[in-house]
Amino acid sequence: MKEMRRQDRAISQEDAMIILIQGEYGVLSTVSDKNEPYGIPLNYSIRDNSIYFHSAVEGEKIEHIQNNNRVSFCVVGRTKILPSKFSTGYESVIVFGEIEEVYDDEKQKALEDIVHKYSPDFEEKGKSYIEASSFETRVFKITIEHLSGKARKF
Repeated sequence: MKEMRRQDRAISQEDAMIILIQGEYGVLSTVSDKNEPYGIPLNYSIRDNSIYFHSAVEGEKIEHIQNNNRVSFCVVGRTKILPSKFSTGYESVIVFGEIEEVYDDEKQKALEDIVHKYSPDFEEKGKSYIEASSFETRVFKITIEHLSGKARKF
């Protein structure tokens, strides 16, 4: 892994995990079989050093995952434009790892975690929704192998 250029902006692994856990969405980056990059924003949840997200049963992202299971995932936390400094205050995390589809209990738990994160006041209704749409939903897990975080104070 290449070393971060701006070491003065590096944050601890613990702070990076907090940004990752609290993030609203992340961007999954994959590579096609023609070596073309592809980034797609996703809702996600975190469990046991892994990132989980749901997907339709087919599509470009799935084709890329089947082609190459090495991915990165980027989350941008808080930001603030700093006009007088011609810059932006920010916090961000990039994760590197391998991706795989999950099934059965792990799939169910991941979907419940996503409902809990994004719709905590509708968890019972969310469980019914999961049950009704489970056959047309796939769930993937990124096992976090390495993560790095950066921040510029604001």
